[in-house]
Amino acid sequence: MTRVGRTVFALVLVMAAGPVAAQRAFPAGHVSSGKLSFDAKATLGAFSGTTNTVTGAMTAGLELREVRGWVEAPVSSLKTGNGLRDKDLNKSMETDTHPTMRFDLESVSVQSESGDSAAVTLFGRFTIHGVKREVVVPARIHYQADGIRVQSDIPMNVKDYGVTKLSKLLGTFKMNENIVVHIDVVFAPGEAPPSAAAPAEKPPPSD
Repeated sequence: MTRVGRTVFALVLVMAAGPVAAQRAFPAGHVSSGKLSFDAKATLGAFSGTTNTVTGAMTAGLELREVRGWVEAPVSSLKTGNGLRDKDLNKSMETDTHPTMRFDLESVSVQSESGDSAAVTLFGRFTIHGVKREVVVPARIHYQADGIRVQSDIPMNVKDYGVTKLSKLLGTFKMNENIVVHIDVVFAPGEAPPSAAAPAEKPPPSD
């Protein structure tokens, strides 16, 4: 093969392989917009709960695997479109005692990357109803002009978090313990505003 032929052949291989993914650096960021929601089923039919009151932050990293962070929302901000059901939800979740639901990211595994998105597995911990559980969460990362968007759909059994008050009127109306949680948040570059800072752990009461 001539030198020209080898050059053309090399160019064809490069074009066929597609663009080489450049290593991305991730600046520290905070949640600029977000939505947490869930889909549930009950005796009277299916319903959903949604909140846009979401805060959180992410650390900087030379690559996606190095990023850590957290996201949380007030449980009382979840709205189902029915005031009585919202009241029952807050009672079941005991929001006076356990006011927030939170996810802490401990590590990231990148499964695949394509263009401006990546399929990842998030390893972390949910804290719901005062119960902390280690979880493995499949998610999709989108690299956007305004930041990094994270989306995930997570099956969950609320009894795993000690939520057991699911029936009313002697079981006539009952919510199914299995729900699907949806996370959709955007992290914009920059430090989190003071109001979105991670809350400090309260010390246990002294004897």
